[in-house]
Amino acid sequence: MVDLLSLFMNSVFAGNILLAYFLGMCSFVAISKNLNTAIGLGFAVIFVLTVTVPLNWLIFHFLLAPEALAWAGLEDVNLSFLRLVIFICVIAAIVQGLEMLIDRFSASLYAGLGIFLPLIAVNCAILGGSLFMVEREYTFIESVVFGFGAGVGWMLAIVAMAAARIRMRYADLPYGLNGFAITMIVTGLMAMGFILFSGISL
Repeated sequence: MVDLLSLFMNSVFAGNILLAYFLGMCSFVAISKNLNTAIGLGFAVIFVLTVTVPLNWLIFHFLLAPEALAWAGLEDVNLSFLRLVIFICVIAAIVQGLEMLIDRFSASLYAGLGIFLPLIAVNCAILGGSLFMVEREYTFIESVVFGFGAGVGWMLAIVAMAAARIRMRYADLPYGLNGFAITMIVTGLMAMGFILFSGISL
């Protein structure tokens, strides 16, 4: 239990998929201009990561990994070369379903997210979660915790940035730092702050 809690805290803070690995920066920069939209996208990313990481774990361990098809008597078949294609297809299917749900139940959020909602399917943070799961050899339960924690960390980062950008609208910034430049500076400062949590042991 302690190991799972440690994994969750690490994926949220010190190993934040956005601030430690800079995955998902395109939607992070574009959507963080509006707090409500950032919160909506954050919940969408949590949902997609929580579902796709363990789902891709099942697919990898029972279909794609070397000797994964031993249960079917096909020990010599190795489909691991299809990993990227299959992972992306699973992510695209989940995102498509999520897009239809948001369009049905929250038209304002759907309009606010715009093109960035379907782009979750090709968001490198989402694919990165599944690839990290394979590389780090997580168990199924660990993949669920990691997917959820990575989503929470991504949402925490984008909501914090949205709140900071609201405050910066009224700040007297030096010439040349408005817009993208100050956003990148604040992102770097946030990343350093999140990495400080790496010294905490549970």
